[in-house]
Amino acid sequence: MVGADASISAGTAEALLEELVRTSQEASPAELPEVLNRYVQAMDLGRVVVYLIDLQQRLLLPLDEGEEDLEVDGTLAGWAYRTDSLRVTEDGAGGLVVWLPLVNAAERLGVVRFTVKTLDGHRLWRCRALASLLALIVISKRTYIDSIAQRARTRPMQLHTEMLRAFLPPRSIGTGRVVSTAVVEPAYELGGDAFDHSFTEDILHATILDAMGHDLASGLTTSVAMAGCRNARRTGADLARLVTAVDEALSRWLPDQFCTGIFAQLHMPTGVLRWCNCGHPPPLLIRRHRLHQKALVRPPEPPLGLPASLAGDPRQVYETSLEPGDRILLYTDGVVEARDEGGGQFGLERFADYIIRSTAAGHTASEVLRLLIHAILDQGKNELSDDATILMIEWQPPIAEQGDPTR
Repeated sequence: MVGADASISAGTAEALLEELVRTSQEASPAELPEVLNRYVQAMDLGRVVVYLIDLQQRLLLPLDEGEEDLEVDGTLAGWAYRTDSLRVTEDGAGGLVVWLPLVNAAERLGVVRFTVKTLDGHRLWRCRALASLLALIVISKRTYIDSIAQRARTRPMQLHTEMLRAFLPPRSIGTGRVVSTAVVEPAYELGGDAFDHSFTEDILHATILDAMGHDLASGLTTSVAMAGCRNARRTGADLARLVTAVDEALSRWLPDQFCTGIFAQLHMPTGVLRWCNCGHPPPLLIRRHRLHQKALVRPPEPPLGLPASLAGDPRQVYETSLEPGDRILLYTDGVVEARDEGGGQFGLERFADYIIRSTAAGHTASEVLRLLIHAILDQGKNELSDDATILMIEWQPPIAEQGDPTR
């Protein structure tokens, strides 16, 4: 192992790592903390505890039984999560507590706590490496271990929400050029809102959907729309054909249902954005800390799922070029229509201003949306009149590419 102390040979470190990978794959959720602690003790890293973020990103919930839940706001653990940064403090018994974010690419999973007697460059390197490995372990296990999903919940979930959430991708995805991040509320009673984002080659695909109603039928409508979108995308359909495929899926299987939505594609090397708006609030552009509200407004298309005789002409796809640092916001009307105790709406200007101020304060894209959705919930005492979903795309190519005239 690079940088290992003389007390632990490279061969020993490799053998311990191989054992960790093998035993963690075989471990049940109850056995995983013990497996991890055997490894960290052998590597002279003290003790480790993994905390997972809850669905609403308010609490950090430990995998270990007997450990306390931690607030995201107002704790050192939360600081590490919010800033994606290392935090070290004394433990009160002569040792140190090391907090590291648990991150898979752009997705924030939680934090990891190491309790060590001493800390040097070698031990810190090992802590960081183990945190990266733990993120991959959590990602791999959550696809088939319900205990991880259970641990991230603080109350029961409604049936139609369970169905819809099964289709949702990770909150955040990213590369060296772009980040796409989203939030949805209400977390446990979500009706017909959904988002999707993924990559194919050098394209970021992003979608936001809003089906009518707040029941199983609305959740099913959105689920069929998302399935139609992914099926078309994975067969190489262009954007116009993709939207047509969603129309056809809804018209065939749910002829009495429809939804609104936006389908977007961002060419990551050049910043060329293409989109189709199907009866949805238009995307917003924030450039150089200013809202350009009308920049992406185009003639509206009919909602998804209407019969071809009503939809009329083929779907119109629009195109524009982004500048480095631009942020694109897709949202459902429940965001701007959320009301405070006095009945006042959150509103579009306040929505955009919150994004601008949080970005100027240095928050990451994921943290900006976490703060925003909490502000919307808090003003209404956690009561929403409609689902509220926000998806934000930030295009930030490497500096070398920004100055390349051939880009």
